[in-house]
Amino acid sequence: MNKQLGIRFGIYLVGMLSIALGVMLNTKAGLGASAIISVPYTISEGTGLSLANLTLITYCLLVVLQFFVKGKDRQWIDVLQIAVSIVFTRFMALIEWAIPYQSGYLPTDLVMLALGIIFTGIGAAVTVDMQLIPNPGDGIVSSIAGRTKKELGLCKNGVDVFCVACSLAVGLSMGNLWLGVGLGTIASMVGVGRVIYAFNHVALPKLQAVAGLSS
Repeated sequence: MNKQLGIRFGIYLVGMLSIALGVMLNTKAGLGASAIISVPYTISEGTGLSLANLTLITYCLLVVLQFFVKGKDRQWIDVLQIAVSIVFTRFMALIEWAIPYQSGYLPTDLVMLALGIIFTGIGAAVTVDMQLIPNPGDGIVSSIAGRTKKELGLCKNGVDVFCVACSLAVGLSMGNLWLGVGLGTIASMVGVGRVIYAFNHVALPKLQAVAGLSS
């Protein structure tokens, strides 16, 4: 049992690293950040502050918001999402330092964007498949779905639209409406879900067998 749990956590950490890599490749493409990261990315672009640290603040706020959304159904184990956020954003900071790519040439920017979407989708699938601690972005969507009794995908779309709207508002206040939103934002909103579906279709049974989660 302990061995299997260790394997699950190991795979989970690999998934987190994959998401962090995907997010940073997405932002380095210079075509706009993924929806859930677009607010801290817009602030980072406008102020020069660390994207990793701003993302950590955003994720902590999402964890706090979950406690209000869940009401009496809240669980203190949800606080562990903050620990997940700390690890995740340190991965982001490390990758940001390790990949000194500068956007500006559209063909390579599109390659970076495509790789970002692929790594993000694979990482999201892997972390969810391990059935451990959700990242705050997924956590808030799940909380809203549970509270409103609405379909999970619909709530995901609603959260994404809200994040993009906030990013546009922040960008406008800084003098550039599209500061953190662009083609990459829309592509991520569509593409990540498709990558998750494709990955699970091909690899989910084998992955869960390795992790000891097969029925």
